[in-house]
Amino acid sequence: MSTTPTQAASSLEFSCTSCQRTLKVAASAAGKRAACPQCGAIVQVPAASAPAPAPAASAAPLPSLGPSLSAGPPMNSVGTGIQFAGASAPLAPPLPPNFAQPQPQPFSQPQSYAPQPQTFAPQPGYSPAPQAPQYAPQQPQQPVQPQAPAPQKYQGRDTPTKQLFDRLTKEIAKIYVGQDELVLGTLVAMFSSGHVLIESVPGLGKTLFVRTLGKVLGCQFGRIQFTADLMPSDVTGAPVLDMKTQEFRFRPGPIFTQLLLADEINRAPAKTHAALLEVMQEYRVTVDGKSHVIDRPFLVLATQNPIESEGTYNLPEAQLDRFMFKLVASYPREQEESTILRLHSQQIDVDKRLDNELETICNPAQIMQVIRDNAQIRVDEKLVDYINKIVRLTRGWPQFHMGASPRAGIALMQAARTLAAFQGRDYAVPDDVAQIVLPALRHRVMLTAEAEVEGQKTDDLLTELVRSVEVPRI
Repeated sequence: MSTTPTQAASSLEFSCTSCQRTLKVAASAAGKRAACPQCGAIVQVPAASAPAPAPAASAAPLPSLGPSLSAGPPMNSVGTGIQFAGASAPLAPPLPPNFAQPQPQPFSQPQSYAPQPQTFAPQPGYSPAPQAPQYAPQQPQQPVQPQAPAPQKYQGRDTPTKQLFDRLTKEIAKIYVGQDELVLGTLVAMFSSGHVLIESVPGLGKTLFVRTLGKVLGCQFGRIQFTADLMPSDVTGAPVLDMKTQEFRFRPGPIFTQLLLADEINRAPAKTHAALLEVMQEYRVTVDGKSHVIDRPFLVLATQNPIESEGTYNLPEAQLDRFMFKLVASYPREQEESTILRLHSQQIDVDKRLDNELETICNPAQIMQVIRDNAQIRVDEKLVDYINKIVRLTRGWPQFHMGASPRAGIALMQAARTLAAFQGRDYAVPDDVAQIVLPALRHRVMLTAEAEVEGQKTDDLLTELVRSVEVPRI
């Protein structure tokens, strides 16, 4: 029903016992019960009007968490004439005698509930809908410092060839101190059927080294001092007249040995060098149309002085290409030179020291057997291509006037096999090639005139060349 003006003027104001909202009803509703339009609690309308509590002056208004209930149009009461401020609500029916009035609960902070993971069993024919990927904020990563790759090591076995190599180097060190590159390169060339050109200043013990090597290997030793007046027949030998038989008999020259030291080889003219070409390649000497075979193993160790140029002759290219390695012997280190002074300053005959202090490790037959065994070391096709690329690249390198010949590639492969056998492996690896590439190529290439004027070194250019070739993975 509608509210009369008299009823509207005569009204009661009281607070809801549950939500504390100020309610206004007509005075005729005094003593009746009504439902609060906000919280729905059943409240008792007082008999007399009670003033609503005024809000504290210092209290700040609460922020609005949603739309205000008094902002909309007034709600009409249903079946009663009780009018609230801004809304009307029906009167509640009388409560039974045993009904307990619900007391308002104190306000508590809202609790946060973490969602519990649920497990759903997929039904037949069910396909989950694609979900958007979850992106978690990434923490800034610390910059990773680049690390040099660890050198790859190839472990070998304790093979007879490795045992022989270890015994040889240990025995040589009793007399000849230091020069590890010279010792290793010479042994690799010896067991690869090659020859060695040694470039060093005088006084580094090259003759002592060759004699020591001949003693421990059980091979014959010979020495030729090359001079400007040395004739080819002085090297190879010549036929002489036998007075008894009145016939010419061939007298072998000093080249008929197994370890030949060609000392100061660059002091002889080219015609004398030509006497070594045949024997270094074919292991025989032809005199007066008759060939004389050289006993194997046969190793030529030629020396030349890089400082003095007066009275010297450059070796022809054909002669240089016969040498498997060109080794550079430098001055010994301080500790090594101290050991040399203690060992060789007592004026003891070298022959006695070689006989008394050194032990013969092997013999020529065993050396030839090791050479045949080393030929069976496996060389992968990728390693063959690697060697081929290095050799062919020398022929087009800008600073090289002349590149290496195919004999250089053969020398690299043979030396890589021998070096792998010395380390106890039955296969060659790129590290073997890299270890002997400079001694095998430094005497087979020629610098251009511009490179010589600029002072560029052959070893530096070869190192740059090798680094430009991709190393295969085997």
